[in-house]
Amino acid sequence: MDKDVQDLLEKSEQSSNAADLLLRDGYIDFSASRSYYAMFYAAEALLLAEGLAFSKHSAVISAFGKLFVKTGIMEPRFHRHLLDAFDLRNIGDYGTMHSVPEHKARELILNARELREAVVAHLSSRPPSPAE
Repeated sequence: MDKDVQDLLEKSEQSSNAADLLLRDGYIDFSASRSYYAMFYAAEALLLAEGLAFSKHSAVISAFGKLFVKTGIMEPRFHRHLLDAFDLRNIGDYGTMHSVPEHKARELILNARELREAVVAHLSSRPPSPAE
């Protein structure tokens, strides 16, 4: 696996861990934001493994849905989780304090970890490219 892909997966894992710590310390809105980024980095890793990179979050989310969900490589729930997390991140980052319900922040952490695991499983099942 390419180093840049591995680095994105590591950022995804660290973001999930940070989301968990933030939630435990009562920073619910910030936890939701970190969970979104955990999912975002996992999606970016998957796209980068295919040689694709995008500069906008919306482009990453769209390409993930088009290239991996609509083709059946990833389950549709992962695209829904990513879209929901994007919305909650915006609410948490730009809304008033305590905008994200705690149960939603907990759910996001679980969803982020599941998505990362699915991405790792998919990438691990692929034959190595000649450059690796």
